[in-house]
Amino acid sequence: METEKIITELNFKAIRSSGAGGQNVNKVSSKVVLTFDLNASQALNEEEKVLIATKLATKLTSENLLILNCDEDRSQLKNKTIVTKRFLGLIEKALIIPKKRKLTKVPKSVVEKRLKDKSTISEIKQNRKKPEL
Repeated sequence: METEKIITELNFKAIRSSGAGGQNVNKVSSKVVLTFDLNASQALNEEEKVLIATKLATKLTSENLLILNCDEDRSQLKNKTIVTKRFLGLIEKALIIPKKRKLTKVPKSVVEKRLKDKSTISEIKQNRKKPEL
């Protein structure tokens, strides 16, 4: 994954932020919307695209667009850096291939302990019954 190449493929759009903020909200476009077209990306190979599409399936639109918003700060530049870091973190996390789990055998002592515990509990329950005369 080439981060510099991916960053050049990102599209940023500044929008007026919603919520409280007084007169400043009505004048300044501080909210940043990041869009990334997964299909048109040239920084990622086909395997990486498939991996990202499967891992981030809930975050992608039907056209395989990844859309992220950020309106945490009053500054448009800070919001842009925040959303870019968030995007790169998502992509890096999606590209991690988990290790396959190695099957292990249940130890003999564990099986014996389970069976012994079973028999003791059974014995306790048997002792609760009324004796047969």
